[in-house]
Amino acid sequence: MSASLETANRSLRLQVADTGVGIMPEAASHVFERFYRGDQARSRQNGGFGLGLSIVKWITESHKGTVELSSRPGVGSTFTVLLKR
Repeated sequence: MSASLETANRSLRLQVADTGVGIMPEAASHVFERFYRGDQARSRQNGGFGLGLSIVKWITESHKGTVELSSRPGVGSTFTVLLKR
């Protein structure tokens, strides 16, 4: 996993990337929804509640920013938060 923070042109960009299993294209459009879990086989006891990314989106948008996902199954995912300064 890696993280980077950059500032340029009066904006801030935070990127978090991993080399995990990635996210399937059909799940990618839902990952920011509350209670959504991409792997429905995971139980809440060991797989979370599906709130983390929806909270990231809510905080980001409340600061007039955007959050984006780039993912390839079998390669990993990158989440990018863009905020205006």
